[in-house]
Amino acid sequence: STFKENRITILTRTMVKEVGEKSFVVQNPDGSRSEIPYGLLVWATGIKSQPVVDKIRAQFAAAQTNHRGLLVDEFLRVKGANDVWALGDCALSGYAPLAQVAAQQGKWLSRNLNRLAAQNADTPDADLFALIENKCRPFKYSSQGSLAYIGSEKAIADLPFFNRNITAGGIATFWFWKSAYLSELFSLRNTTLVASDWIKRFFFGRDISRE
Repeated sequence: STFKENRITILTRTMVKEVGEKSFVVQNPDGSRSEIPYGLLVWATGIKSQPVVDKIRAQFAAAQTNHRGLLVDEFLRVKGANDVWALGDCALSGYAPLAQVAAQQGKWLSRNLNRLAAQNADTPDADLFALIENKCRPFKYSSQGSLAYIGSEKAIADLPFFNRNITAGGIATFWFWKSAYLSELFSLRNTTLVASDWIKRFFFGRDISRE
């Protein structure tokens, strides 16, 4: 496989417990600990909540009992609040903090708020926070699959197909990943810049001469 060819080992259900100057300690699935030496350590463990999220959580401390983010209900309403919605990485909605989830949450919330505002145009003081529960269906995430680039011009994909998932990998999947990536960019300018950068790298290699 690509991982074996590049001497990459993946450790699942393994926690990093300590990081030293030249090695780190992990806790294995059976509870034992192992020390692993390293030359370059790349730390990618997620993100910390923004100060504004901490302030909101502090204002509704009785209902907000998780320090990782804002607890929300099925309508993305912040628990304990009367007029605050949350989505994306700052919201603890029961779904994984993925861009795909955040994008669907944003579309769901904007669509429903716009619809409720239009329906209640003659009532400017309408309580949309309460109406959204009575007039709208709860948010439900629909997975569109997962794509990941794994190096060496290869990618892997796990895509839903009717009632099951299809798993694929290799160069063809790599080009599918590129096309999917470009389709998700927000503007023609960004799409053009990214595509031109890929073309330059294909012909001239990656530029690592500048900081």
